[in-house]
Amino acid sequence: MSESAPEEYVADHRDELTDLALDLLAVDTANPPGDTREIVDLLEEYLSPLSVDIERFAVDPAKPNLLVTLPGTRDPTLLYNGHLDTVPFDNDAWSFDPLGERVDDRLYGRGATDMKGALAAMSFAVRAFVETGSEPPVDLAFAFVSDEEIGGKAGLPALLDSGHLEADACVIGEPTCERDRHSVTVADRGSIWLTLEAVGEAAHGSRPALGVNAIDRLYDAVETLRARFGTRRLAIDPAIEPILEESVTFYTPTMGAEIARDLFATPTINLGILEGGEAINSVPRSARAEVDIRLAAGVQTSEILSGIRECVADCEGVTITDVSWSVGTAEPIESPLVEATATVAEETIGERVYRRSATGGGDAKTLRNAGIPTVEFAFGTDTVHAVDEYTTVDALVSNAVVYARLPRVWATATDEA
Repeated sequence: MSESAPEEYVADHRDELTDLALDLLAVDTANPPGDTREIVDLLEEYLSPLSVDIERFAVDPAKPNLLVTLPGTRDPTLLYNGHLDTVPFDNDAWSFDPLGERVDDRLYGRGATDMKGALAAMSFAVRAFVETGSEPPVDLAFAFVSDEEIGGKAGLPALLDSGHLEADACVIGEPTCERDRHSVTVADRGSIWLTLEAVGEAAHGSRPALGVNAIDRLYDAVETLRARFGTRRLAIDPAIEPILEESVTFYTPTMGAEIARDLFATPTINLGILEGGEAINSVPRSARAEVDIRLAAGVQTSEILSGIRECVADCEGVTITDVSWSVGTAEPIESPLVEATATVAEETIGERVYRRSATGGGDAKTLRNAGIPTVEFAFGTDTVHAVDEYTTVDALVSNAVVYARLPRVWATATDEA
């Protein structure tokens, strides 16, 4: 059997792949509520005739996960991961059916690019191996998980906690490409999420000098944080610098070179929630804010957080009542997984593929922290979470080709490392 047989199968059966993607789009998995039972039933029915190992695992009966295993010729395991749920949608705002509609080369629908298109491509790669009688060079595992869009615990965290995931490397099918630029995401940023509360003194709104405005205190504290930390140059690990250079180049066309560089060179500080006050004619006695701070991979988040605590302590009447934080993670840019994924993608699309950092963080961070080298990759569009979200048939086919070719290239790169 030819080594290229699985990818040739994909190219010869693009209509079947498109139909599978439309079938997945037709199932509403908006989260909340995030009920994925129907889509898991669909995938299980699709994959069961292929004589692969299938296991359903759930800690929440409404949010099951599907595990699929395809044995290879030797032990290392390459894991493919994708989430089944989507963000909600407003049906009236859409020009096309949010539960799937094909128009020429485009497939519209909630989750078309994030990430039911990639789920279809991964599932079709399984079919391509089985139908062509091609045994992959390494064991392949597929984890189709629930509850990702709200950061819930019923999906990937539950699989890790229960010991259901053991892999030597992982590719997550998150969309990492835009219309004119393609990339593999090899890093993420650290985060500090703060809840701040302020206390003032109530007074009549017509006599504000007799009170102390808690909202003003809180907003002043946020502005102090921005002044002290928002322009502070971060100490970047030299090993991360090549990734950040690629990232700046990738993001420059959409936000300009200066903003793109500052995105990683300094913390970003976003005031996401500000609450306070009871009436327009009263000086508010209390206020609450939630602040999102992001830091490039390789930055010691705990050191920044210590400085933030000292800064807030200097702000009268303001306290930190809750905090959660994470450290950014990264794969070495020369690692076998990064090199194999980028090389296969470049050969498939015939264009440059950047090795970049994500601006946020997600399941890749979770997997890397569990000791599994992880990248994110999928061709798609920049319509993630947008009205009239869509992907293209060409993107579906290219993704399935990459996922089918990757085991061979990764196995070779691993042997040579």
